[in-house]
Amino acid sequence: MDIFEALYTTRAMRRVKPDPVPHDVQAQILDAAVRAPTGGNAQNWRFMLVDDPEIRNQLGPLYRECVDILWNTVYKDNLDKVMANPESPAAKQMLIMQKSVNYAGANFENYPLLMFAFDRGDTSGGSIYPAVWSAQLAARAQGVGSSLTTILGLKGDEVPNILGVPADKGWKMTCCVPMGYPTGRWGVAKRQPVQNVAYRNQWDNEIGFEVNEPLWSGE
Repeated sequence: MDIFEALYTTRAMRRVKPDPVPHDVQAQILDAAVRAPTGGNAQNWRFMLVDDPEIRNQLGPLYRECVDILWNTVYKDNLDKVMANPESPAAKQMLIMQKSVNYAGANFENYPLLMFAFDRGDTSGGSIYPAVWSAQLAARAQGVGSSLTTILGLKGDEVPNILGVPADKGWKMTCCVPMGYPTGRWGVAKRQPVQNVAYRNQWDNEIGFEVNEPLWSGE
């Protein structure tokens, strides 16, 4: 796969089939993850793949509780604005996102594969998140969709305890990445153009170019 196709089309894919992800594909995903840059070559990361239905059944209710917390705290003001003006473009986009996240919650137990990432001694996430993104790009190259979520951290030690993570070794759960073969199609995500979100040399200085359409379209 062309690298730009992977970069432009790897987006949150929450609607996936229950079909299992073969072990050789899982191996490719994790092998790509551990090739990512790591500060001081410390490799202070651990990854856990979860495909046991009994464990997923324990995690599903916790994930749904976290989703409810999310809507009632972080996104509460945005959702209130949506309710006040549901026909605005921003409101419609917000509702699409909410529907997608709620779908993930309702179907969490059905994800065929969950990848959990842990780090130790890296408060910035500067090593673990490049590794996770490499895993997601490798999954995309294998036709596997993924979506990164950090909200299970809202449950404190409940999830690490379910996963048998040792409490005295300093490992911190950074995220969970549900994976599976998508039910929909890959596509380039809609985003603000770079000139709206980037500066040159000083804050608010124009970047010096415009990109009004994606520079990769697959055509």
